[in-house]
Amino acid sequence: MVEMTIDSIRVSLMNYQRVVILKEKYSNRYLPIWIGPAEADAIAVKLQNVELARPLTHDLLQSVISTLGARPDYVVVNDLQKDTFYAKLSLQMNGEEIEVDSRPSDALALAVRAEVPIYAEEVVLEKAGITLDEDTGKPMIEGKVDEQEMEGLSAFKDFISNLDLEDFKKRKS
Repeated sequence: MVEMTIDSIRVSLMNYQRVVILKEKYSNRYLPIWIGPAEADAIAVKLQNVELARPLTHDLLQSVISTLGARPDYVVVNDLQKDTFYAKLSLQMNGEEIEVDSRPSDALALAVRAEVPIYAEEVVLEKAGITLDEDTGKPMIEGKVDEQEMEGLSAFKDFISNLDLEDFKKRKS
């Protein structure tokens, strides 16, 4: 597992969908994941320390987990199949690790609330990770996927090709 951080949440100018950009903690490799607007807002609200009058769904989830005597330990984006990312939430309860299947967006929204580490499996990064070319600043899709999977990732490739990477370069320096 590779530790990641949330670099940013972007809106695709092609279709106005939200994308959370995970960044490898100790490297210049990124993992963009399409997420829904509600989940994007839930992540952004917590990252920006916005106080809300009432709890959001992910605040409720954190409260239920705590009330049941468990605590989040970490989240991991663990698979990518047919253009769909998968994640797991690791909980500690009574000295045992419990893994719960999750959408990455929900796992990330909980991770920022619980302040737990975010990981990605190397196989996911090999399929969908991008790095920036040092000379041009252009994204390089690592993409160790077969032709059929690459077709499924065409919207992903289009999004990456149209990213404004000036923000990434500014964050690097």
